[in-house]
Amino acid sequence: MPILTQNQGLQSGLLCRMGLKLGHAIARLALAQDCLLCAAASEDEILCAACTADLPRLAEPCCPRCALPNATGEICGRCLQKPPHFDAALAVYRYDFPLDKLIQSFKYGHRLALGDYFGRQLAPLAATLDADLIVPLPLHDERLRQRGFNQALELSRALARAHRLPIDATSCRRTRNTPAQAGLAWRERVKNLRHAFACSADLSGARIILVDDVMTTGASLDECARTLKLHGATEVTALVLARALPRPA
Repeated sequence: MPILTQNQGLQSGLLCRMGLKLGHAIARLALAQDCLLCAAASEDEILCAACTADLPRLAEPCCPRCALPNATGEICGRCLQKPPHFDAALAVYRYDFPLDKLIQSFKYGHRLALGDYFGRQLAPLAATLDADLIVPLPLHDERLRQRGFNQALELSRALARAHRLPIDATSCRRTRNTPAQAGLAWRERVKNLRHAFACSADLSGARIILVDDVMTTGASLDECARTLKLHGATEVTALVLARALPRPA
């Protein structure tokens, strides 16, 4: 085996480092893409830094139970009067332009790369949670066949990687293919979803993060959380990408 001189060794190491840098540069070029919103160069992300900064973050003080903004950050009157079955709700964004268009593109345009991107935006919200398990809000089998994927599961993957938590996407099922919730009043949504979920697992003592893309009234999350607690879960936190806010009167 040939023995390298000191100079030859230094030259070899230099060439190796140059080769690695060149490889990384080529990889960055290969991954480079345009921002989905403004078409500016966004390197290896689906959105550029400027568009990411412009997304409508939910920055106001919010009710800790339902994530609706209020002046004090205390539990709101509705949650005091009728507490939801989930113990807390956290959201990254307001469901507003242009985020609403991105979520629609994700769900109905099959842009699955947005699932990973948005899942990474969810991850910091879960950093302070003591949880044992992630449960994506289930889709009914018929809707899952139509769409081809469950958007809540796609969001959960990056969240699970970030916090090293298991995902259970099979024990909780949506047993009724309920009509679309859009346009229904809160009471109608609750009635529409009664007994819409079933669970086959023993969740005794489990602290669960229940994931979905958008929380409007919270009726679906509430009914799913009720089902999870009937099967032993001690704590359920609803973690959503966006919170829809009531329209001004």
